[in-house]
Amino acid sequence: MKAADLYIRVSTDEQADKGYSQRSQEEILRKYCEFNQITIRKVIYEDHSAKTFQRPEWMKLLTYLKKHKHQSELILFTKWDRFSRNAPDAYQMINTLRSLGVEPQAIEQPLDTSIPENKMMLAIYLTAPEIENDRRALNVFHGMRRARKEGRWMTGAPIGYANKTGDNGRKQIVPQEPQASIMKGVFKDIAEGIFTVEQVWKKALRLGLKCSKTNFWLLIRNPVYCGKVVVPKYRDEEEQLVQGQHEPLISETLFYEAQQMLNGKKRVLATKVVSMEMLPLRGFLTCSNCTRTLTGSASRGRYKHYYYYHCSTECGCRHKAPEVNQAFVNELKRYILNPAVEELFKMVILDTYHNRSQYQQESRKQHTVELAHLTNKLARARDLLLAGDLDGAEYRNIKADCEQKINLLEAQLAELATPAYKPSRANLETLVEKAVKNLTRLDEIFENAGTEDKRELIGSMFTQKFTFEDLLHRTTCPSDPFKLTYLINSELNSNKKGQISNKANLSYKVAGTGLEPVTFGL
Repeated sequence: MKAADLYIRVSTDEQADKGYSQRSQEEILRKYCEFNQITIRKVIYEDHSAKTFQRPEWMKLLTYLKKHKHQSELILFTKWDRFSRNAPDAYQMINTLRSLGVEPQAIEQPLDTSIPENKMMLAIYLTAPEIENDRRALNVFHGMRRARKEGRWMTGAPIGYANKTGDNGRKQIVPQEPQASIMKGVFKDIAEGIFTVEQVWKKALRLGLKCSKTNFWLLIRNPVYCGKVVVPKYRDEEEQLVQGQHEPLISETLFYEAQQMLNGKKRVLATKVVSMEMLPLRGFLTCSNCTRTLTGSASRGRYKHYYYYHCSTECGCRHKAPEVNQAFVNELKRYILNPAVEELFKMVILDTYHNRSQYQQESRKQHTVELAHLTNKLARARDLLLAGDLDGAEYRNIKADCEQKINLLEAQLAELATPAYKPSRANLETLVEKAVKNLTRLDEIFENAGTEDKRELIGSMFTQKFTFEDLLHRTTCPSDPFKLTYLINSELNSNKKGQISNKANLSYKVAGTGLEPVTFGL
């Protein structure tokens, strides 16, 4: 009497779509064995796809058959698609089983493979399920691609969003707090360029972001956060960005500014995120001996801690933190706005604000001209490509560069077209008066601020790092607004008409007054 192993396989989607079940297959196979007087040695239940033979239960069965040859003569299943949905793999597995003395057979599609013509039927039985799988996969692929072109997000929601089902039954992604607010801050920090990407990531982790470093890099490159959906390149269709149906977390301008920063097209002073309260300048100071960035730490004394800024190398550069901090406060006082120009500052700011609409109009006009120029440039490159004067690689480089600039200009135009909030005259004057008043007490604000606020003020004031000697000799390089404040203060402090002044800076070519005729010095 022959001995057989019964192989029963079903996957979740097949059971739902076609009504396959393990009980049904087992009943049919047992009746077949009873009718044909076949001994059932083992029943194997599989819940896995038949695209490959890397199935847990099948691998166990194959290992057993290799160790116990000729104990089973048959492997029975209902149809060939229960055995495999991949024709090349199926032929290879059939040869392997025959080498072990086992013959696979489908009881509802029986074939005598010793007859050459039956091999054609076997090919049909094995190929048909594979074709069905391929057609199903292709339909799903085209359906998802069509949905992406319509602006739908088709995979799991990225961090900051959650998958929801709308009232119409269609699935969509919606912002999810607090992750959404954290991601907004991430893009803002990257666009400002004050911190490195790793520092921004660590800061986000402290705020509650749950994301690995590798995934974080993918997230900050994903245009889904500015309301766009990527449609990947497929055959002759180039990769494209389409307007998504979901709510954006950030503006397009902010996203593209962050991308420019990530691409290295902007360079801004990078500082550390965390600093001790007594070491607010850590990361902004450079070593006067070896030009490395000074770090800071506390040394424990007998009764208290002593703070120092020092170099991480053996060059010996070391400064007491209180002295450096005080030198910085003294330097800060140089850029305090002179009270004599408070009213002038207010007038200039208000006048600039009320001329803002004219500036926006000019900016829109300039952006439109630049957009037209880039569009024409892309069209000319396309004509050169068709004429054979430009190869494909050069055209793709030109196209990528133009499209990136066009996207940024379109985003900026969209923001310029959006009407801004316009406060009343009284509210505006109140805001301006408060801001100008802050400029007249920079040192007081700095000394009373927290560590993070101090570092933001330092980063906004100085575009380059500086040494302790620069603070002592007042040779630091501030940003343009603070340079202007210093120049205004210097002009106000200059000698007035009628006062005695030092003439040492006058040119020696200018004749002096006194005896006539006037003589010139050599």
